[in-house]
Amino acid sequence: MVIYDGHIVPAGQQGLGAPPAPAGSAEHTAADYTLSDSARTRIADGVPANTRRAYERQWAAFTLWCTDHGRLPLPATGHTLAEYVETLCAADQAPASIEQAIACVRTMHRLAGHTNQPPTDAARLALRAYKRARAEAGARGQREAPPVSIDTLRAMISACDLRTRIGIRDRLLLVLGLALMGRRSELVALTCDDIREVSDGLEVTIRTSKTDKDSRGETIAIPRGSHPLTDPVAAWSDWIAVLTNAEEASGKLLRRIDRHGNLGPRLGADAVNVIVRDLAIRAAVPGAETFTAHSLRAGGATVAYAAGVPVSVIAKHGRWAPTSPVVLRYIRAVDRWRDNAMRNVGL
Repeated sequence: MVIYDGHIVPAGQQGLGAPPAPAGSAEHTAADYTLSDSARTRIADGVPANTRRAYERQWAAFTLWCTDHGRLPLPATGHTLAEYVETLCAADQAPASIEQAIACVRTMHRLAGHTNQPPTDAARLALRAYKRARAEAGARGQREAPPVSIDTLRAMISACDLRTRIGIRDRLLLVLGLALMGRRSELVALTCDDIREVSDGLEVTIRTSKTDKDSRGETIAIPRGSHPLTDPVAAWSDWIAVLTNAEEASGKLLRRIDRHGNLGPRLGADAVNVIVRDLAIRAAVPGAETFTAHSLRAGGATVAYAAGVPVSVIAKHGRWAPTSPVVLRYIRAVDRWRDNAMRNVGL
């Protein structure tokens, strides 16, 4: 998506011109519908980078398909959208990806100023039938990263070589990921100044997050731990000592480290997935290949609920929307065993 003549429009749709001036505004000129390059960039940056990249990819695929099939992508009809969904289903794309494609097409119409967005009833019925067929054929639903339990966390930290900078960093990454219920984007964005030790533990400032679109920021309290391997304060203190000794105790908290132990720039978000999966494999955790950074976030919510923490407190701590269905999935995973109808029936 790009900014053109004062409007956010899908890439490739420039040249639409300024909208007609409303009644009583005959004095407006082209200058009134013009943005500087810096303003265009600032507005575009208001959309999260991951969302922008995903929608650009989806929109490019949709417009190419429309071109190949002699259809108009903007404005598109409900028939075009339904036929496109059928093409994606026939290509055996993941249902979540198809949902994103539908959302992208409608969003691009809205951003381009089309008040009549393509109806989605037919497209969604086709997608529903596709999901049913996949389920009847034995296909699994959307795969979710397994949550990290406390025992699993300790096993993964035990797989770290705490005599090395990499091991000390990875220990902090694991502990913060679970204790913060942190998204990987939040973890890699942390700076050394975002964490401070207080009498009860750590206060961690999350300056912006997925559900904090206006970047108001929030401070999360993390109590001290009782186990030497997983105590958040100890993990943070050990890593800060490494950065201080290297005269690097400013800037990004989590850094890349080469095989010689040299500190580099900030750790990338994709690297967090690699680290978590690698440590799960080294710790011989069942299903280790399916572990991702989200396993830490899911694990934090799961162990908190199992310990009796109210759902509202979990949602606030993990920066989920109060009605997020994601938190409810973690809760159901605990309840199906804790409140099982067949427990203690004498089987």
